[in-house]
Amino acid sequence: MVNYQENLKHLSPVWTHLTDIVVDHAEGCYLYATDGRKMLDFTCGIGVTNTGHCHPKVVEAIRQQAGLLIHGQVNLVVHKPLLELVDELRTVLPSTLDGFFFSNSGAEAVEGALKLARHATGRPNVIVVQGSFHGRTNATMAMTTSKNSYKIGYQPLMPGVYVTPFPYALRYGWDEEKASQWCLDELELLLMTQLAPQETAAIFIEPIIGEGGYLVPPKTFMKGLRELTQKHGILLVADEVQSGFGRTGKWFGYQHFEIEPDIMTVAKGIASGMPISGVISRLELMSKWIPGSHGGTYGGNAVAAAAAVATIRTIKEEKIIENVVTRGAQLKAGLAHLQEKYPQIADVRGLGLMVGTEFRDAHGKPDKKTTKAVQAECLSRQMMLLTAGPWDNTIRWIPPLVVTESQMNEALNIFESALAAVK
Repeated sequence: MVNYQENLKHLSPVWTHLTDIVVDHAEGCYLYATDGRKMLDFTCGIGVTNTGHCHPKVVEAIRQQAGLLIHGQVNLVVHKPLLELVDELRTVLPSTLDGFFFSNSGAEAVEGALKLARHATGRPNVIVVQGSFHGRTNATMAMTTSKNSYKIGYQPLMPGVYVTPFPYALRYGWDEEKASQWCLDELELLLMTQLAPQETAAIFIEPIIGEGGYLVPPKTFMKGLRELTQKHGILLVADEVQSGFGRTGKWFGYQHFEIEPDIMTVAKGIASGMPISGVISRLELMSKWIPGSHGGTYGGNAVAAAAAVATIRTIKEEKIIENVVTRGAQLKAGLAHLQEKYPQIADVRGLGLMVGTEFRDAHGKPDKKTTKAVQAECLSRQMMLLTAGPWDNTIRWIPPLVVTESQMNEALNIFESALAAVK
């Protein structure tokens, strides 16, 4: 018999672990451990299992495809699931985003988007916003600003990356519009003092900042960003790795802001847990990408692509995005009610089922201690939640998008009991 706990000790310690749970199986919003525990999973594999764990339609698509073709390398052959995935994506995207490249992970997609932007524009530099998380590969580490722990010991990193402020109104103590205008002014100043617009390939932004604290930008900031990039011929890249495929109550997060990016990266929720990611842009831009200058052995894997096709179809057929809107409103209303009772909750924010609760102390300072204590109390009550933000003082709510009304009430009741225990 396998000694799971003994073998756990042999995994690299570079992985951090929220729990010591060894999962036997999972279904919907629940994980079932080998020791008999049943956990309400509001981490969703960090925003991956949008259709819930082991959705029957996705499982069946994986089973069928595994019996037909597991791997067909895209430089050698093109398989049906890849072309079916393109077809499904075109039904949920604007007609202008009609070029597709597939890889395995979110970081790979961001690196691909970076390489595409440089080739398409002939420009070397990129801008990211403060608080962003784009990955942990070499280039994406240089582009990530949510925490210094992702970069420690790896310097120097890729040059040519510049950081502009994000309108984090609570942190500045301003209203959203003042924060928005100040950040746009600072971006203009950056382009006048640190890098020239004509040497800037792209601005990368998560439409909703994820690891940096579940921050929603004002619409004026996103529209201003779009106007500025168009003015200078800079590409706007929307990193939808965490916010895509219904998570925010729309197919993609950028759709909340009445803008359209030039390039988009997707991963996580696209295939309900199978490893696949994508770079999506105007085909006209991709025609400037030098053939053979980018690629990968497993990108667009047949089984993963089949899972992605089934995921998109399931989201449509089961009206999952409509559920996100309803359950997201329920979650935010419940959290707002708790905020009235527990003033350490300084903010409740988010879109759809991508919601953050930020904790601050009586002096208005980030309160990591309380945040982590509440998280631990929830875990002891069999509910898994993650934290986010540079100070780890925001609890992020990312349940499966199929969560029910009763499951959401269960989660809110657990959270309230955890708050009471910590108070």
